[in-house]
Amino acid sequence: MLYTLAGGGTLCGVAALVLLIVSTATDFWMYYRYSGSSANQGLWRFCINHKCHAHTITVAFWDATRAFMLLAVLSCFAGTVLGLSAFTNGTKNRRVRTGGIALVLSGFLALLALAVYTGVTVTFFGKRFLDWRFSWSYIIGWVAVILAFAAGVFQLCAYRQTSEEPAPSNNPDS
Repeated sequence: MLYTLAGGGTLCGVAALVLLIVSTATDFWMYYRYSGSSANQGLWRFCINHKCHAHTITVAFWDATRAFMLLAVLSCFAGTVLGLSAFTNGTKNRRVRTGGIALVLSGFLALLALAVYTGVTVTFFGKRFLDWRFSWSYIIGWVAVILAFAAGVFQLCAYRQTSEEPAPSNNPDS
């Protein structure tokens, strides 16, 4: 049961890490119509008519979303590496617990990033553009949040399982 929890947490952590990287790096967080043509935007640039441009305006919500997503990626990476090293080295208690905490933190940071982006997008861009919707990178970010939280919970349950196991006795009863 212990290796199942630690292994499941590690697999969820690897999947969350890949999805967080893809979500952060792509330009498809929001799809909208701009002057009759299709447009999309991501955290780093926006594209109109298949021509992409960097965000030139420094707005606090862009910076906050980028920072939270990058911190989530780093925290997920740390939690996954700790989970892999603990799993391959016989599930050390501290590494499993620290990896679980890092993965839960990663999920929380990504949740903050998506909450900031959602709030600003709905209140500002929702009024500016009539025909808009969230795109696939944004949805992948939410899936990564769920996987990161699940990975952290699995890792913390594996830690709890190892700390509750009684030590084997050395004196035989026969």
